[in-house]
Amino acid sequence: MTEIGPLVELDTVPPWLRPLVQVSDTLDSKAFTRLSPPAGMVTRPAAVLILLGERVSGPDVLLLRRADTLGSHAGQVAFPGGGADEGDGGPVGTALREAEEETGVDPAGVRPLAILPELFVPVSRFSVTPVLAHWEKSSPVRAVDFGETASVARVAIADLVDPANRFQITKLGTGYRGPAFSVDGMFVWGFTAGLLSALLSLGGWEREWDRDDVRDLDVALSDHEARVAATLEAERDEQGVEPP
Repeated sequence: MTEIGPLVELDTVPPWLRPLVQVSDTLDSKAFTRLSPPAGMVTRPAAVLILLGERVSGPDVLLLRRADTLGSHAGQVAFPGGGADEGDGGPVGTALREAEEETGVDPAGVRPLAILPELFVPVSRFSVTPVLAHWEKSSPVRAVDFGETASVARVAIADLVDPANRFQITKLGTGYRGPAFSVDGMFVWGFTAGLLSALLSLGGWEREWDRDDVRDLDVALSDHEARVAATLEAERDEQGVEPP
């Protein structure tokens, strides 16, 4: 198992990121999820890149939306990442390789800061290692392969912690209940939302939000898609563009 904790000296980390790096070696998987693999289950190693940058508007995080045609987690918002390859040399290598393949980010401008605890994802049977990193030198990002990635966005931390963009969802018949975000045209739930929610709290960025605002997943997703469609239509009307 990969050793968790900081990969760099704390005083070399930007002050706004230090709280996350500082606590990284005190965490276990329960800080992010209650799920663990059943005894005897063989899981597959994977890693995701939690890439935090900073622009004039403040800190942000790199997210992508998976293609709707994928067989697993289709259309869901995620951190860049995926399954480990033999030549990766560990979770940092996996996270950087996958991020470059999915979003075109230049690994030369990314500084890995800390390894977080492995997290179990039941649907894919992945044991995912989150890699916390600082985007020291930003590079252009895009959906490299539309067969895998529908869109890529740098989402502002200020928007993620805005109480107007946060709520909880339930999934009928499963007993599932967890945090969700509707921000920048993205509907974030499941593994990614749970990890984001914990990181916002650990980083000291979280604002009070209404945890009693609980919505059915299918209804909330449908409402979100309707709002996105209405926004796109309004933009086309404003620009005088005929709908496809």
